[in-house]
Amino acid sequence: MPVVNPEKLVSLQQNSKDIRNICILAHVDHGKTSLTDALIATNGIISPKLAGKIRYLDSRPDEQLRGITMESSAISLYFSMRRKSSEDGALENKDYLINLIDSPGHIDFSSEVSTASRLCDGALVLVDAVEGVCSQTVTVLRHTWTEHLKPMLVINKIDRLVTELKMAPGEAYVHLSKLLEQVNAVVGSFFQGERMEEDLKWREHVEERVGVEALKEQARVERDLSELTDGEVEANAEGSAPGEFKEKDDGDLYFAPEQNNVIFSSAIDGWAFTIKQFAAIYEKKLGMKRSAMEKVLWGDFYLDPKTKKVLGKKHLKGRNLKPMFVQLVLEPVWAVYEATTGSRTGKGDPEKIEKITNSLSITLPPAVIRSKDPRNVLTTVFAAWLPLSTAVLVSAIEYLPSPPSSQAERLPSIIDESPGASFVDPHVRSSMIGFQRSKEDPVVAYVSKMIAIRESELPENKRKGGILTAEEARDLGRKRRAEIARSQAAERDESTLRSMTGAFASTGITGVSSDDDSIKSENEDPEHLIGFARIYSGTLSVGDEVYVLPPKFSPAHPHMNPEPQKVMITALYLLMGRGLEPLTSVPAGVVFGVAGLEGHILKSGTICSQLSGSVNLAGISIGSKPIVRVALEPVNPSELDKMIAGMKLLEQSDPCALYEVLDNGEHVILTAGELHLERCLKDLRERFAKCEIQASEPIVPYRETIISASEMEPPKNKDLPRGTVSAVTISKQIAIRTRVKPLPQPVITFLEKHAGAIKRLYSEHKAAEEGKRLGNETPQEVAENDGIGDADEDAGLSFVDFKAHLKLSFEKTKAEREVWANVIEKIAAFGPRRVGPNLLIDNTKQGACNKFLRESHQDASSAPSAPASAENLTPHDFSDKISYAFQLATAQGPLCSEPIQGVAVFLEEISISLPTEEQISARDQLGRLTGEVIKTVRDSIRQGFLDWSPRLMLAMYSCEIQASTEVLGRVYGVITRRRGRILSESLKEGTPFFTILSVLPVAESFGFSEEIRTRTSGAASPQLIFQGFELLDEDPFWVPSTEEELEDLGDTADKENVAKRYMDRVRARKGLVVSGRKLVKDAEKQKTLKR
Repeated sequence: MPVVNPEKLVSLQQNSKDIRNICILAHVDHGKTSLTDALIATNGIISPKLAGKIRYLDSRPDEQLRGITMESSAISLYFSMRRKSSEDGALENKDYLINLIDSPGHIDFSSEVSTASRLCDGALVLVDAVEGVCSQTVTVLRHTWTEHLKPMLVINKIDRLVTELKMAPGEAYVHLSKLLEQVNAVVGSFFQGERMEEDLKWREHVEERVGVEALKEQARVERDLSELTDGEVEANAEGSAPGEFKEKDDGDLYFAPEQNNVIFSSAIDGWAFTIKQFAAIYEKKLGMKRSAMEKVLWGDFYLDPKTKKVLGKKHLKGRNLKPMFVQLVLEPVWAVYEATTGSRTGKGDPEKIEKITNSLSITLPPAVIRSKDPRNVLTTVFAAWLPLSTAVLVSAIEYLPSPPSSQAERLPSIIDESPGASFVDPHVRSSMIGFQRSKEDPVVAYVSKMIAIRESELPENKRKGGILTAEEARDLGRKRRAEIARSQAAERDESTLRSMTGAFASTGITGVSSDDDSIKSENEDPEHLIGFARIYSGTLSVGDEVYVLPPKFSPAHPHMNPEPQKVMITALYLLMGRGLEPLTSVPAGVVFGVAGLEGHILKSGTICSQLSGSVNLAGISIGSKPIVRVALEPVNPSELDKMIAGMKLLEQSDPCALYEVLDNGEHVILTAGELHLERCLKDLRERFAKCEIQASEPIVPYRETIISASEMEPPKNKDLPRGTVSAVTISKQIAIRTRVKPLPQPVITFLEKHAGAIKRLYSEHKAAEEGKRLGNETPQEVAENDGIGDADEDAGLSFVDFKAHLKLSFEKTKAEREVWANVIEKIAAFGPRRVGPNLLIDNTKQGACNKFLRESHQDASSAPSAPASAENLTPHDFSDKISYAFQLATAQGPLCSEPIQGVAVFLEEISISLPTEEQISARDQLGRLTGEVIKTVRDSIRQGFLDWSPRLMLAMYSCEIQASTEVLGRVYGVITRRRGRILSESLKEGTPFFTILSVLPVAESFGFSEEIRTRTSGAASPQLIFQGFELLDEDPFWVPSTEEELEDLGDTADKENVAKRYMDRVRARKGLVVSGRKLVKDAEKQKTLKR
């Protein structure tokens, strides 16, 4: 097919009903890019013979090298098909615009899947016919569910059932049926979870209504008892009953071949089909209507060979008939494989090929018939019989929605879930849902990510046409002559004198010019950021001025700092995979690239033509949080500014990479995984910073906690309970007693899960104190000024609900119930960063600290009364100092300065004893005492922490590996050697593959994927997903002390203390003292090696 002109694609953007925005989602190596290649070949961009090999949308060199997709990329395709304008009308050619987005399948790049899915209206979900449903398959199906995308299932790599597993058509049918059931089970679990949540809300609503109605009825009965009969009372009671729960129909949610939402394909061999295609083939042969044929081609339906009637399973009467799908669909496909590649020699049977081509009315070119490559014959037959592009694109056009119908279904829920949804302008809302696309309508577009493009690759900088100008020809000639001269000089092998003269000459003159050229080339080809966007309403043109809304923007407070800026759109682009085509304007429903947003959007944002009443579509982003951190520094210190600028550019262009500067001055980059880190470092060195960069060992996060172990040393103060510390400030004027205890596990789990609710409650609490009551919205300036972390927003729990659920978590504790009985009213702070799973509990008699979970009127009534003299100091004056010391202590634990988790700090007593002569100037001494109190409380918490049995908590990965029986032992060996733990092992039915689920410490995961691939010769590849933190039940301070331990392990403890190794590694990295480490070994040998 000839190459489609870009002007043709631009003209199709005006017909919104003929546009399809589709993303391709799947697990890694399930065939997304190969399928995309086959679709791109229909537009003449690549040769059909190279489809599946060239990987056109994998434009990065490392993507081609590794064979996996790392960045989501888009391309616009043209497709024409003959359709009837009406039921009785004639067939007419109809043109369609397909905006196709290919996304990665690797877990490290799952954020790219989020950016792709928000821009589309439908999704092609690919599943490998052999591997089946994998971890990322479930993830992408969840993406389609949460984003309200309409999915189509593509069962790919069916050729593996023929060539690898050697299945018969009947066995393949059973295997495909089970695979379809697995996928539908995943979708059904999403529906069931949502249905249960709605049912719970309905029951709560019913209980409220019943309670209100009961009170009204009781009052009415008491008032009119003398006038009403018993029958009337019963009738009234029945009339007030609430309606029943309305069940949603889930019939259209599941994948079923007869509904035209399942495609069977082999992207590498270039064929695909749907039930609808074969129904059209067999309707005349069997004399059945196409609609009836579609319903019986899949399932337990059988064709009677004598009567040519379709029979159900009940009417077989013991006859051994094959299902119609096997007999009419799979057997012809298997026959083609047998004829082309299935003989003993593997070169096929020419007679069978001729017989098949005649029955299918296919004519093979003579060159293909003479070809010695059987795959050439195979792909040619399938391309003429069941072309992949026709099946996929026709099904997508018929089944997936156009932008107008999709926005009418999807956008109401997306807008309702956005921040400040009740303040969105009704005109903006109706324009988006109603798909208004005129110039007068408000412009709303969502920018999902920023793409880095070299300046030389922008359309305005590319040469138009094929003729060089005179100046371009001269420049090209000079460059070619210089290259030839350098190559000749390098290859010349003359005498020593002449070569030395040439070296001096090249160093003195040529070397300088080449350096200048390299600097010039770097400066001449900088990176530019292009927004990857979708427009929902209005029409956007070059030169328009629009507001750029950040992800934290709320229409309830549009002018809140930082106020959105107005920017001018400098360019619009049609995304064509590796290239861009310029546009002057884009109407609603189009996926496009936009320039002019550089410096205004960090990762994602919303473009809107008006500020008041605008909608924030970037406020609900779905992406995996980065977990792997490395510190970076340039090899040449003078290039530090280049590295910093490059890291900022990388942070904007990568949806999941984060850049931050630590307190000690280290420049740190956070990535989603090892492969993601490798890609980021490559981009930094070669594209963004363009300088040599050194990376430290990965910085792995840990947590510190305490437990009550069976064998612990006696408390340091035997007269007080364990964890209690009485401390006095340096000036001996303030005495503080604290007690540290481990929190119950149900409470820790609850606090970790609802960190967003704690953040929101704290912001409201702070705003109430400052007189900034702003309704239900969280004041952004309070959250930012107080350094609250970006915890996941959890608006589901109100103050009362949070308090009730927390109380329920404490009641689940079986041990020491009297200790936790009334602590909720005494909670003064959460930590660290005010949202962590640690509690500061004010147990003092006078109530020194403000209570966090106490109602405002209660707090006011229970607040300590003002002293008689304003000059006297009270414990309440040190409330904020104690809270700050608690935040410091929980942010940096005593083991290796990592955050503490699962600790409750009880503030038992505060006593102030100032000399009489200093009472008058007590207020003046508050500044001096502030530092003393903070230091004393922080050290007391650390001492109380070490009075228990301290433990480290390791960051853990959940690991899923698919491996065959031959390499199973090697996989187990690698996991065990890296301190992993096997959770389960299951054989995938009908395949020789095992699915191994395990957990692995993040600290041991670096190089794990490479080692697995090396040890198994590429037969197994792991998927690592961050799971959380897990306790390492080993005391880092343990040393052998008993006779048995000394006898077994010796004085030096031959058994390695893994917890101490982790702790010492972190302490050494942070520059802290490492106990037991020898700085000098064999001092007499520390000499120069030359002597």
